[in-house]
Amino acid sequence: MDAAIVTVALYVIMIIVVGVIGMKKTKSFNDFFLGGGNVGPIMSAFSYGTAYFSAVLFIGFAGKIGWNFGLSGLWIAVFNALVGVFAVWAIMGWKIKQASVSYNVSTMSEFLEKRYNSPYLKLLSAIVIFVFMIPYSAAVFMGLSYLFTTNFGIEYHYALIFMGMLTAIYLVLGGYKSMALIDVIFGMIMVGGVIILFSSTLTTGNGLDGILGSLESIDLKLTTAVGPPGFWPLFYLIFLTSIAPFAMPQLVQKFYAIRDHKAIKTGMFASTLFASLIGGVAYFVGATTRIFLTPENAPSVFSNGIPIADRLMPELLTNVVPEALSVLILLLILSASMSTLAALVLISSSSVSKDIVEGFVNKNISDRSLTLLMRVMSAIFVLLSVILAYMNIDSIVAILGISWGAIGSFFLGPFIWGLFSKRVNAAGAWSSGILGLVTCLALYFYGISSPQAGTIGMLVSLLGNPAFSLLANLLAPKVKSA
Repeated sequence: MDAAIVTVALYVIMIIVVGVIGMKKTKSFNDFFLGGGNVGPIMSAFSYGTAYFSAVLFIGFAGKIGWNFGLSGLWIAVFNALVGVFAVWAIMGWKIKQASVSYNVSTMSEFLEKRYNSPYLKLLSAIVIFVFMIPYSAAVFMGLSYLFTTNFGIEYHYALIFMGMLTAIYLVLGGYKSMALIDVIFGMIMVGGVIILFSSTLTTGNGLDGILGSLESIDLKLTTAVGPPGFWPLFYLIFLTSIAPFAMPQLVQKFYAIRDHKAIKTGMFASTLFASLIGGVAYFVGATTRIFLTPENAPSVFSNGIPIADRLMPELLTNVVPEALSVLILLLILSASMSTLAALVLISSSSVSKDIVEGFVNKNISDRSLTLLMRVMSAIFVLLSVILAYMNIDSIVAILGISWGAIGSFFLGPFIWGLFSKRVNAAGAWSSGILGLVTCLALYFYGISSPQAGTIGMLVSLLGNPAFSLLANLLAPKVKSA
């Protein structure tokens, strides 16, 4: 325990030092938000991957999905890597970078404004980002706090305060400069951590054959291509987590900041390899929760015999990984989460400072004042996220699902069609964004699962833009003649 505390303390010191270094290199808003727009392929690849995967994956998703779906949860890892990473980089990467240069924009909201010539679309999109990024960030804080509670016996709310302060210090100091400097280190820690986690799980489970045999003895479907819940629940999870990245602002931002076309080609393969390893190990280990955890040996994880999803993985990690190596797993999840939080905080704070304040309140705001406002809004966003996490209103999977679903449902249609088609118009963008978001939220509050609600909302958004654009074009002559 003493060694773990010392290691975490050194880790925290490293983060603060990198923040200070980033602050010294941050001379403008562009430096703070995009790292000068000249970030190399490896930094970009690690930054994308570590923003994609966080404590939400290792604590919430891997545990709940592994328990319910068994090894078929690995399909999520496969599609996340091939679609959510490789396809996004291959299809979208250079197109996004070109658009950022040609339209002279640094946020997704600015792109929508200039592409559709609609300032109020920028305002609405900025509000959507800020509002729905808060629960996503809260889910990450929840996962980290559960982990610290399990490993160190720290009370949940104290762990929340600690993580909130650390994130605020790290981000407020250096912004994207700090992120780019440290994401490579975070990524290397994650790679080392998942290798240790995978080998420890195999050893504890008596090898792959032993794990397969144990799962089959519990339920044969846990080792089949589609787990016990069935095809459609698995499909909704795959679609939500693999398609949403095409329009997730914190991931799109990586392409605004990347150096050039060559960097995108290199980063595409590096980030896909990283995602395959991280996602594959996480969902594989999650499937073993059925083997290693029972109400008898882990009573705190169960309530009336039913597993508490968010407590499965923290407990599993303490049972599977040797105590001497457990601190590395702690750093694995801490590293993944810090980068994700950094990306969320930057995007959300920019939606207020850049898109709303500079866009509508004070268009002549100085670069220095804008950067200062970004820092202030970063701190406020962290505070709001910590407060929501403290309320502990739902499971991590549910919170992430509605956050990703809502953001994907609003942005998918306007953003993708805006990049690739000149035929869509503002009417299509407004209609598809609002209808997609309303559909997602209405289904969720009606009682539909968040992955299903998000999937349907994103499909509505994606199909709605060309449909409503065509309808607007057909009605335009009649409106003018009238």
